[in-house]
Amino acid sequence: MDATERYELITRNAEEIVTEEELMELLKTKEHPTAYIGFEPSGLVHMGWVLVASKIRDLADAGFKVTIFWADWHAAINDKLAGDIDNIRTCARYMQDCFTALGVPQDKVEYRYASDLVSDTGYWEKVITVAKATSLNRVKRAMTIMGRSEDEAEVDTSKIFYPILQVTDIFCMDVDLAYAGMDQRRAHMLARDAADKLGWRKPIALHTPLLPGLGGGNRMDPAESKMSKSKPDRNITIHDTKEDIARKMKKAFCPQERESEDTNPVLMLCRYVIFPRMGRLDINRPEKFGGIVSYGRYEELTDAYFSGALFPLDLKNGVSDALAETLEPVSEYFGKKPENFEALKEVLVKLGKM
Repeated sequence: MDATERYELITRNAEEIVTEEELMELLKTKEHPTAYIGFEPSGLVHMGWVLVASKIRDLADAGFKVTIFWADWHAAINDKLAGDIDNIRTCARYMQDCFTALGVPQDKVEYRYASDLVSDTGYWEKVITVAKATSLNRVKRAMTIMGRSEDEAEVDTSKIFYPILQVTDIFCMDVDLAYAGMDQRRAHMLARDAADKLGWRKPIALHTPLLPGLGGGNRMDPAESKMSKSKPDRNITIHDTKEDIARKMKKAFCPQERESEDTNPVLMLCRYVIFPRMGRLDINRPEKFGGIVSYGRYEELTDAYFSGALFPLDLKNGVSDALAETLEPVSEYFGKKPENFEALKEVLVKLGKM
């Protein structure tokens, strides 16, 4: 696979590369670059992770050595799972199972915990160095990466540390590329800015879109309307049954105006989950309305939908069936290895979150 083919694989379904020129140069000069993506272990995994798992697989197939980073300290700062580090690590073990179930090649990724880094005094030297190169106002603006507003820094000072820790993680792991959803963009830009000031190697940033919740998206603030475990009725988890998915999809926001395409959660599931995973979408309509119709490309589907040839209810039913089929390997995996999933459910029940 040459540099151009690797580039196309990495950038498909991506929303932003900072910068495209740097990525191409990296691929031309390094056969096995390094990449990382970080996660706060915080609850059940939703459909947005299917998109992320596919991109991790793309990076691995393009020759990257990928680190999946469990930000356990960060999750504690952010009060996830009652801020209890044992609860958080229980969740991380479950999430690792989720990636395996979603097809992430385990021989091509490495899992690390933030705890592994913070025990090194060199980490804290870098924390101070990054902090001295970054203004307080810039750090507070970056607090949106943790789903927090600037004002919350006034309530709990630990929240200010979070963006600096995330930037320091990148430098301590010395990665060529930092990958995340668009909601983490400010952290990556903070890292690139600090690298410029300190003369350190600047990470390339790869961002994929955020899947909107089933209530619909918001072009002005996709992070606010993204699919989230905190909004269960607007969120499909990877453990939902076929019946659960169908029930939730019936209520999904699904406008038929082309200008609403990017905020239509049903179409975004087609674009970023179903077509990349299955390569098609089959709509099973009653015989009197034409019977089964199959779409082999996302653009073919949207043309039919926006022309009125495909009705919203038929689209929702087809997407429900396709999502259930996509998640069959997840159900099979956890049927054989339920231990970590069951342990997390005990935590969530104890915390009143399930």
